[in-house]
Amino acid sequence: MSTDLDHAADIIAAPELPAVLGAPRARGRLRRFFDQHPMIVLGGLLLAVLVVLALFAPWLAPHDPAKLSPISRLKGPSAMHWFGTDALGRDIFSRVAYGARVSLVIGLTVAVVATAGGLLVGLVSGYVRWADGIIMRVIDGLMSIPAILIAIALMALTRGSVQNVIIAITIAEIPRVARLARGTVLSLREQPYVEAAITCGTSTPRIIWRHILPNTLGPMTVQATYICASAMMTEAVLSFIGAGIPPTVPSWGTIMAEGRTLWQIAFHIIAFPAVFLGLAVLGINLLGDGLRDHFDPRTARKG
Repeated sequence: MSTDLDHAADIIAAPELPAVLGAPRARGRLRRFFDQHPMIVLGGLLLAVLVVLALFAPWLAPHDPAKLSPISRLKGPSAMHWFGTDALGRDIFSRVAYGARVSLVIGLTVAVVATAGGLLVGLVSGYVRWADGIIMRVIDGLMSIPAILIAIALMALTRGSVQNVIIAITIAEIPRVARLARGTVLSLREQPYVEAAITCGTSTPRIIWRHILPNTLGPMTVQATYICASAMMTEAVLSFIGAGIPPTVPSWGTIMAEGRTLWQIAFHIIAFPAVFLGLAVLGINLLGDGLRDHFDPRTARKG
């Protein structure tokens, strides 16, 4: 009788073994991922910290970023004002925390829209031969002008706002994405599986959707990370020279712009937003480099 009970207990307890053994296996896979992709992990951690700062800014910021306090103007870092105050007595840390929202939203939005638009143009230009010459001449003309000059010219024609900054930077970035996508498509359309699909009478939209587009997502993902970093830098430059976001909207660029005339007596106004901008760009570039190594079989490290 006792033998039967022991056997039944073993059967009941058996399903718990995979759960117990699964934890070490999961930790092992996670450790191997850290060892194989250190740049992805480091870049992801930096971005995660900034995203948390942006999302929880209302709770992390000790002061209202727009509250004026003439008595506290141009104060250095202290227990009450961790990053000091600006010329109007506003808390720098609170403005940096809220500025993370604006800068990250601009970077991510420009990266998504510019990558999607450039990929669409590159797919058409790279696969449709008769349209390639027309499209690429326009792209070459746009690429002959520096992106920052295109953005400044577009902002000069409109009023300063977050939406207009996103549109201006996106238009300036699309030609570079389109050229990269076109080069990728030109190499893919000569592959045997694409030629076989053409021989079988597969329609052009189906070939692009099933065979060309999936193989361009890796390079486009990597390019999107660089566009995100470039867009944040461009926004900072536009705001710094007064052609970007209005001063009433806190962003890392506008904070630095407000302190450019006071840097000799209140260097902290420029230093702290510049550090956060540098960390954001560093994290995004590390993530992009890690993704490039992951997608490129010539540089990918085998675990």
